[in-house]
Amino acid sequence: MMNKTKLALGIAATLTMAGALVSTQAVAGSKADVAGMNSKVDALEAQLQAMQAEISRLRAESGRPGADAGKVQELDEWMNSVKNNPVEAAEKNHVFSARGGWMRMDDNRGSTGGLAGSGLGTDILTSETDKDAFYYGGAIDFNINNDLFGLLPHTSFLMELGVEYSELGDKKDSGLDNVITAATGPGGVTGGVPTNLQQSVTVNMLRLSAAPKIKFMHGSKFRPWLIPVGLDVNVISPPSDAVTVLNTGMQFGAGAEYELLRGIVIGADGRYHHTFDNVDGVNTDGFTLGGSLGFKF
Repeated sequence: MMNKTKLALGIAATLTMAGALVSTQAVAGSKADVAGMNSKVDALEAQLQAMQAEISRLRAESGRPGADAGKVQELDEWMNSVKNNPVEAAEKNHVFSARGGWMRMDDNRGSTGGLAGSGLGTDILTSETDKDAFYYGGAIDFNINNDLFGLLPHTSFLMELGVEYSELGDKKDSGLDNVITAATGPGGVTGGVPTNLQQSVTVNMLRLSAAPKIKFMHGSKFRPWLIPVGLDVNVISPPSDAVTVLNTGMQFGAGAEYELLRGIVIGADGRYHHTFDNVDGVNTDGFTLGGSLGFKF
C-alpha cells in the first residue's frame, strides 16, 4: 500500500513537472511566434512603403513622356504646315531696265540763219540740226516702300537713276563754216588758208537723271506709274558759243510696265524735259517716247 502510494505520488509529481515544463515551453513558443510575426509585419510595412515610393516615382516619370509627346506632336504639326505652305522667295522689287526710243526737241540745236547765214545773233559754232533724234540708255529703279509711306496701300515709291544718250545728226554745217565758204568759195583757198576749216561733228547730248517714281497696283503684273518731277543734267556736244556744255532741268513722265515672264518686265513711257534757261543759246527742251526691257532684282 505504501509503495503504491509513493508510486502514485511519484507519477503525479512527474506529470506535474512535465506539465509545468510543457507550459513553460508553450509560453516561450508563443512569445517567439509573436516576435516572428512582428518582424514579418515590419518587413511587410517596409515593402509596402518601398512599393509606394516606386509607384510615386513611376508616376512622376510617366508625366515627362506625356509632355515630350505633346512637344513632338506640335513639331509634327509645324512641319506639316511648312510642307503645305512652303516659304516663298523674297520679293524682287528693284528693276534694271534698258530703254530707247524717239526724241523731239522744241527747237533746233543751232542756226545758220542771221546775218549772211552766219548765225550771228543766234548761234555760230553749234551746227544746225533737225529737231528729231533717237535715244537709248538705261535706268535702275530702287524700291523704297510699297505703301507710299503709309498713305496709299499697294502703291510703291521708287527712286529712278537713269542715263540717256541722244543723237540729233552728224555732218551739219555751222554758221561759221558758211561764212568761210561764202568768202572763199567752195573748196577755194584764200591767202593760202583752205576753206571748210571746221570739221564735221556729231550733234548729240547726254542726259543724267534722278527722279522719284510712284508705281501703282503693287502685286499686279500690270503697273502704271508716274514721275511728278525729277532732276535732269544735260551735257551737250558740240558746245554752245560760250563753250558751255552743261545745264540742269527737270522732267515729268508717265508710263506702264507689264511682267511678261517672272522677273522680266516690258514697258512704255513718255516724258517731257524742261530747262528754265538755255545753254547760252542752245535749247535742250523736248519730249521722249520709247519702250524698255527690265529685269527685277
